[in-house]
Amino acid sequence: MSTSEEKERNVAGGEQRTEGSSWRFLVPVIAFFAGFLVFLCIGWGIFPKILYSEKQQPIDFNHQLHVDEMGDCEACHYFREDGSFSGIPKSENCIECHESAMGEHPEEAKLIDQYIEPGKEIPWLSYARQPDCVFFSHAAHVRMAGLDCMTCHGPIGESEHTRPYQYNRLTKYSRDIWGWNIAGIKTNTWDRMKMDDCAECHEENGTNQACFVCHK
Repeated sequence: MSTSEEKERNVAGGEQRTEGSSWRFLVPVIAFFAGFLVFLCIGWGIFPKILYSEKQQPIDFNHQLHVDEMGDCEACHYFREDGSFSGIPKSENCIECHESAMGEHPEEAKLIDQYIEPGKEIPWLSYARQPDCVFFSHAAHVRMAGLDCMTCHGPIGESEHTRPYQYNRLTKYSRDIWGWNIAGIKTNTWDRMKMDDCAECHEENGTNQACFVCHK
């Protein structure tokens, strides 16, 4: 075999080894990214659907209509004389305006027929219900600190319909507490209501962060 033929054979063999090495390197890389995409889809798309269940509110409530009619949030969500917060309105509050139909809206008819006339409480599902170990004072935050309702609840006064209530199947708490972004990313103060969000706000405003302030 001539020297030139031997060189050509060596060059061809080297090229084959290079191509084989490249494929041996690319296969695990491709497998890694394929697996990453699969688990990303499961974690971001499928897992939340398994973790969270959904319920509809008993009445499709129009906040914007009521705010326009009543003037502000405190017409329905008010502070009592002793300083305690009334929270979600009771049927007795609704009956002040809805003892009889004020229009022909089917949701108002449902309110009167199923709750007002039978004297039943409306089983509202609270988006903001905190764990039992947490003490939250609306008076301390609204009256003393001067926070706007939107800081924690967002622009709910502009909503014309009640959105579905989603809750964690394991903890039974609202998804609004843990946040709708599975990665924990938030862009607004009302995106989550977890302890670290409260601690962050307390730190920014120089508020006491001792455990007994919120856990009594």
